[in-house]
Formats: sequence, C-alpha cells, structure tokens
Amino acid sequence: MKKAFLKKLLIAFSSLALLIYGTIYACADGDWGWAFDSNFAPETFVDKSYAPLFLSSDFFYGIGHDTEHTTRFNSENIKDWSDYLEGKIKEKDLAFFLTDSSSADVANLVLHYKNGKSNKLVEKWNKKIELSDSKIKDFVLFLNDAQIIETYSTQKFDSWYYDETVKHATLSDDNWIKSMEKKYNDNKDPFLKNRYWFLVIKSNFYSNKPERAITFFNQTQKSAPKNTLYYRALAYIAGIEYKQKNYAKSNYLYSQVFDKCPTMRVVSAYCFHPQEQKDWKQSLAMAKSDDEKAALWAIQGYYNDEEKAIAEIYKLQPKNPHLDYLLTRLINNQENKIDRDFKDKTVAENKKRTKDSIAKSTINLVSKIAESDKTLKPYLWNVAAGYLETLNGNFKQADKNFDKAESKIPQTPLAINQVRLLRFVNNLSKIDQLTPENEKTILVDLSWLYFELPGKNIENFRSENATSWSKSYLAALYRNQKNTIMAEIFNHDPGFFDNEKQLFDMKAFLSKTNKTKMEEIGSATYEIKLRDIYYFQGVKATFENKIPEAIAFMNQSDNMQKTVFYGNPFLGNIKDCHDCDHQATQKKKITILEFLTTIQKMQNDVAKKTDVYNNSILLGNAFYNITHFGNGRIFYESKIAGSGSTPDFFRDPIRNMITDCTLAKAYYQKAFAAAKNNEQKAKAQYMLSKCERNDYYNKKYYSLNLSTWDIQDDKNNFVAWQGFKNLRANYFKTKYYKEVINECGYFKTYVNK
Repeated sequence: MKKAFLKKLLIAFSSLALLIYGTIYACADGDWGWAFDSNFAPETFVDKSYAPLFLSSDFFYGIGHDTEHTTRFNSENIKDWSDYLEGKIKEKDLAFFLTDSSSADVANLVLHYKNGKSNKLVEKWNKKIELSDSKIKDFVLFLNDAQIIETYSTQKFDSWYYDETVKHATLSDDNWIKSMEKKYNDNKDPFLKNRYWFLVIKSNFYSNKPERAITFFNQTQKSAPKNTLYYRALAYIAGIEYKQKNYAKSNYLYSQVFDKCPTMRVVSAYCFHPQEQKDWKQSLAMAKSDDEKAALWAIQGYYNDEEKAIAEIYKLQPKNPHLDYLLTRLINNQENKIDRDFKDKTVAENKKRTKDSIAKSTINLVSKIAESDKTLKPYLWNVAAGYLETLNGNFKQADKNFDKAESKIPQTPLAINQVRLLRFVNNLSKIDQLTPENEKTILVDLSWLYFELPGKNIENFRSENATSWSKSYLAALYRNQKNTIMAEIFNHDPGFFDNEKQLFDMKAFLSKTNKTKMEEIGSATYEIKLRDIYYFQGVKATFENKIPEAIAFMNQSDNMQKTVFYGNPFLGNIKDCHDCDHQATQKKKITILEFLTTIQKMQNDVAKKTDVYNNSILLGNAFYNITHFGNGRIFYESKIAGSGSTPDFFRDPIRNMITDCTLAKAYYQKAFAAAKNNEQKAKAQYMLSKCERNDYYNKKYYSLNLSTWDIQDDKNNFVAWQGFKNLRANYFKTKYYKEVINECGYFKTYVNK
C-alpha cells in the first residue's frame, strides 16, 4: 500500500526532498508546451499564489523547480523592518543589510556598540544612519545573531536532505541557543520579540537537538502572532516531525502552512507526502475544523485525485478558495486525455473519441457545483462546466453555462478572451457539415483567432491549441465534403503538390479574385502562396532540364527569384565541401534567375558548337551543385520541397529528384567527348567518377529511404569506380591527376592499392 494512493509521490523523495528550503529538481524549465495543448488558462480566474501548482509537465508550473529557497521572503522582510525602523534606514541600505554580504559591516558595528571605538566602516555608516538610535542598534544586534544561523541554513544545497548519509554542519552551541531564548523572554518590543521567537525555532532546527524546537513552539505558539514568521516556524516543526518519522503530524502541519501562508505553498506542497494510506487517515483525524480538513484535501489533490479532493472540500466549504486551483488542474487533466489527431478520421469519429475520453463523473461533479452558485467564483465553475459540455457534445448546455458566466466574469482581457475562445470552440464543434449559413456563425471568430489575437500578446492566454484544432477540424469537414483544395488550405499535406492536378487546382484557387469570406480566411492563413508554387515548378523544370519553362516560372515567383546562392554554383571542385565553397571569395553573387539564364546561354552555345568543352563542364557543375551533393542546395529547398541536411528529410519524389546526378553526368560526358587535351579529359573523368559515387550511394542507401542508423555494414568500405580506373590508367601524367591525389584521400587510397 505504501505510496499507492498518491501517484506522484513515487518520486524518490528519500534522496532529493528537502524539509524547508531544499533544492527541487526538475527535468525541464518552464511550461511553454501547455499553450499548445490546452484551451483553458488557469491564470484567468485563480490567485497567482497557486500558479506553481497548476497542471504542469514539470514539477511546478512555469518555474520547473523552486529556486527561491533563500530569497522567498526578502521583500516582505525588508518591508517589515522598514516599517519598524520608521524609514530611518533607506530601503537600499536596508536591502544591503538583510540580503547582501553585510556580515563584515554588521560585525564592525556590533564591536562599535560594545567598545565605542570607530573605524572606516563605522564612519561610513554613521554618515548614512543614526547609529545611536535605539531601534537601529536593536536592528544591528539582531542581525548579528541572525547571521550566525545563516551560516548553517544557507549551506551548499540549502537543504536538510532526507538521505541519512548526507551530513551537514549543525549548530552545537547550546549556550548560544539559550541566549537567544533569553533575548526572546526578556524582550518587551513585540516586533523584536516575534523575530527572536522565530530565531529560537530556526536555531534549534539547525542544531544537533532539533526536537527542542517542538518543545519551544508548543510552549509559546499561543502568544505568537499568526504572521508569515509563524508559518515559517510551523514548517520547521513539520520538517522535524518528518525527520522523526511522525509522517501524519508532519503532513497535517504542512497543510496548515499551505492553507494560511500563500508564499509557502510551493514549499508545503513539495514537502507534503504521506508514506501510507494510514498516515493520510491519521492526518485527517488530527484536523480540528473544516478549514483544516479542506486544507488537507487541497494539498492532497495536487498529487493525486483532484476530483475526489474537490468533492470533499465542496461538502465541507463550498466557498473554499482551494477549490478553484483544483478545478483548473481537473480541467487541464481532462484536456490532456483528448486525442486531437484528425488524421484518417472524420469529425464525427473525432467527436466520439473526445466524448469518450472525458470522465462522466467529472462532468457531473463540475456541473452540479456550477448549478449550485455556492462557490467563491461561480463564473469560473460555469466556464469550466461549459467547456466540459462542449467536449461532451452537449453544445446547447455549454451555451447556457457560458451565458451565465459571461455577465459576472472579471472584465480583464484574459477573462474576456478566455470565454470568447471557449464559445468559439463550442460553436465550431456544432458544425457537422459546412454550409453558407453555418459558416457565418464562425467567420468573425476565425478572423479574430487567426489574425487579431497574435498581435495582442495577452499574457497567459492559450490560443495556439484552438488555432491548430480549428484548422484540423475545418480540414476534416472539407475532406468529408470532397473539397480537396479547402482541406489542404486548412491542413497542409507536404505531398499535396506532388500531384500535378492538385498543383494546378491550387494555383487556380489562389489566383481567384472572387473568393468567399471563408476562402479568403483560409488562403490568408495558408502557408503556401502562389510564389511558392511557381518557384517549386521552376525547380522541377530545372531538374527536368526544361530551362525556358523554369525561367518563366521563376519570373512569377516574386522575390524568390532573387535568392542568392551561398557559393558559386558553377564551381567544380575536387572535394565536395559546400561550406568551403560558401566561404570562398566571390566577385559576384549569383541569384536563382541569373543562374538559370546563364544555363540557358551555355546550352545555346553548346547547341551552336561554341566552346563545347568549357560550357559542358560548367553545365555539369551547375546541375551537380543543385543536387544534394553540391554547394547549391538552397536552390531546391522551399516550403513545398522541404529542407534538411540529408536526403532522409525529404519525401520520396523530392529525395529522388535531388539525389539524381543524371543531368550532370550527361554534360560531363559531353565535356569529355569535346575535350582537346588530357588535362580536360582527366577533369571530365574525375567529375564522372563523382557522379558514379553518388549513384552508388543512391542505390545502396537513399533510394531505400534508410536512415544512418538503419544502414547495415556490408564490410565493403571501398569501391573503385570506372572514372577512377580511367583516370589512373590513362591520365596519370596530368597535372590534374596529381591534384586529385593530393585532395582526394579516397582516390589516393585506390591508387595505393
């Protein structure tokens, strides 16, 4: 049974957990992902003191782990002392004494109070504050005592670990601790007395006899004011009880800290963890009031069953504020169960899956509480109930809940937009088949969601999920109505443009001047524009060696035709090193359109038998460089073709296109045939061998769509391609041959073999 009823408590507290200020470790930082997975922002209606306890993929929402172990009370402490000192010390100087490395200054001032002697530090502070003032003197003397404890409480890791093997220095000077207790007993000033009271408990906590803190607390707690210091002290007592294996008492005390001290909700929630069901029942039995019972359920609900905790607290205290944060966790948990993937599923199938994933007991409980109007924030419960009814397919009831909530919600941007978002989700969910009539019910909100909201930057508002869901929903509706274009518009399929008919249909649609309002919204959100299609067509035409067509397409691609190559696409180096080519000095940068017009001119010259060798070798280089193996990958990378560092990133038609060196090979063969000397022939032969190499790897790996991890080692780590053989056999006396040996280790290995 141990820890079985608190799922999250399976975390290894024995090695990590901290009684009061220990470091809380988490695997990540922040909660950016929730904005994409949820429509329900807990910040909308719930007090910020609960924020770390909202549902999170980390231990704590928004912060990942607690990092305020030594700074949590700085602001409050400075304010308290500032009020007590009546402004006799400036806030900046007060902050130095209370939160900075002031021990040397304090020690010198204490020495001054004892012997009356002065030094540079004393003189410095005497110019800023009235050292003879009795309250300032009391402040300095207290601070000196407090700093002694800090040497123990701020040790590395700031923690007292549960792990018995971890040893930390403890305060062993019993006489000093007794002197603190005497200062508490003798002090007549309520403010200082309260401070010394806390110091006694803290001193005992970090001593070798921490149980004395419990005795002192029990003897004095009735006279202590119930302020932050009281609950900080209570947390120390809870920690000691845990150390003594009094788990039920420890958790009971932590629940009181959770309930009454919002600043310490993170600490008390982290440290609360019954070991067994028995401990939990014992803690509940200790509760002396409905307040205390509700607090126990509130903190237990964070770890396990929000629904059970809500039901129990509601029976005790319908207006208990803890209900609100638990409700947000319950709603976000329900959202987390929803499968929003519309792939291969109709809207009806998706709705059924959503409905089936929502717990009926959750809907019943939240609806019942919402109907009662007995909670502290009835509008929150109506909003939550309405959202659950939407997910449950009960759209009319959802409308009623939203109507009831809308008149009473706080008029904050977050609250107003939250309700509007959930209404939109409900309204879109009502539609099973799009018609001109029901389209009108969502057009305004679609424009708001897609175009207005992104520029508003409403803090904590979650709209990304509704945006992506609505597009998938609309795409599914259009797909069911055989409207391929609008289905693509709202949910882009990477392979859509591989179908020639679909490509032309989309061009025709995007070119329309008489679009409906829905079509205008869709085309405005669609990531592919007409220029992208023309560019894609230009790329395909180039790989098909239809250069005039490619130029015509590129001329219609807007500024995309002006894209500049990183390296010279007409280079033909011995080594394929696109980074080297990109870094090489270029007299003139070449644009896509210039590249194509240059190819066209060279092809015309070849056709006219003008300088056939040089034109052919340059054409071979051009067509080689725009493949995956060359320095001009930027040519084919686009929104439609995709992008990536290896062929594995691309879908089959694109991968086949960008790894095909057939065109380059054809022009290198033309160059070889037109070569006038062995140097030219040697170069052509080597370039052909690079194409052979690429063909080999295409057939061996890329055409099979194997990733690097899937490639099997066939022990064949060297292949002598025909170009290598020809180069060695016939052109070994050329200068180019020697250059190849110097630069190409692979060829050098072949020669040495």
